[in-house]
Amino acid sequence: MSVALPCPNCGADVLFRSAALPARVCDYCQTLLVRSDSGVAVAGKTAALPFDVSPVQIGMKGRADGAGFEVIGRIRWSWTDGAWNEWFLLFDDGSTAWLGEAMGQFMLLRESPMERAPIGILKTIASGGEVIPGHEVQIAKQKLFVGDARDVTCLTSEGELPFVPKPGLKLYSVDLRGRDGECVSVQRDEQGTSLYQGRYVTLAELQPRGLRVMEGWATPAYAA
Repeated sequence: MSVALPCPNCGADVLFRSAALPARVCDYCQTLLVRSDSGVAVAGKTAALPFDVSPVQIGMKGRADGAGFEVIGRIRWSWTDGAWNEWFLLFDDGSTAWLGEAMGQFMLLRESPMERAPIGILKTIASGGEVIPGHEVQIAKQKLFVGDARDVTCLTSEGELPFVPKPGLKLYSVDLRGRDGECVSVQRDEQGTSLYQGRYVTLAELQPRGLRVMEGWATPAYAA
């Protein structure tokens, strides 16, 4: 059940869609907020979002896996050679997913139980070790290879999110890819290790409505 609560920093109404989504960036003052049983508390201040040319934006709607969704949050991550977006999706049935966007490619990922990860690579990552790009592993009968493995840092965020992404938060991120569009992401931080599984998608597949309007870029016919 959604509830609107006043931002303790500026007083503006802030919409929280469910208790399962405790973190929210105020749309008016960019304060990072955390909701709990005792109310809403300030967790910090987000940095200004850097300019990028993504066609995705908060409020975009679409469909995936037979269900409708809305983009309700974003985290901007950086590494030594660039940055990318991870968009947080809320589906009509209450489930969630992430849409990773980097260099024009999109990965639709859902969190999976850790026991589905290959024990060798999971033990290596969870214990603080690193993995080598190109290494092949098997997950649920799917063969994948390590596409990249890198240390990443949270630049900033917006909207509603399932955890508190304070600017400067650091992760060790490993992406694995299959030969038929499968993809897996394993992420390690101070709280533990998480596993996300999914596939590469195109914007057209997601039947988007409400793409960002950008000067010099015509909205695709599939999103009109």
